[in-house]
Amino acid sequence: MLSVRMQNALNAQINAELWSAYLYLSMSMAATDKGLKGIANWFAIQFKEEQDHAQIFINYIHSRGGRVTLAPIAEVDTEWDTALAMFEQTLTHERKVTSLINDLYNLAIEEKDHATKNMLDWFIDEQVEEEESARDIIDQLNMVEGNKFGLYMLDKEMAARTYSTPSPLATAE
Repeated sequence: MLSVRMQNALNAQINAELWSAYLYLSMSMAATDKGLKGIANWFAIQFKEEQDHAQIFINYIHSRGGRVTLAPIAEVDTEWDTALAMFEQTLTHERKVTSLINDLYNLAIEEKDHATKNMLDWFIDEQVEEEESARDIIDQLNMVEGNKFGLYMLDKEMAARTYSTPSPLATAE
């Protein structure tokens, strides 16, 4: 059974994951408006991933006999000057999410909630990947800065990204 503190913290994380999804959907729409359909695809997949992350937390709370309480999602940005600005905000945001996951992990240790700590291991690994991906794209965008053909090629490469269900959801079914 989850402690009230842990349940509340996990519910807050659900809200953070849904806010992240909303942010990435907004970025996808902004990229589409700029004619960057590949980058829009990358952010659309991020949108789906964040929704699935929220679902993992929802499923986990229910599996522990807890109650999910959804809260309103705060407003997100809707405009960025460049693709680079989008990915710089993405990296900043993913670092914030990493901090939130680390705080949950520390709470699980404090509460001696080993099951939650084990569940969070997957998210810790996921956040390493999320930050690395954003940094890599920032590096690529910096390399092609001012080169429209380079941006075109990078956009085309990002259009090939596909989505796969995160492993905690794939194994839960």
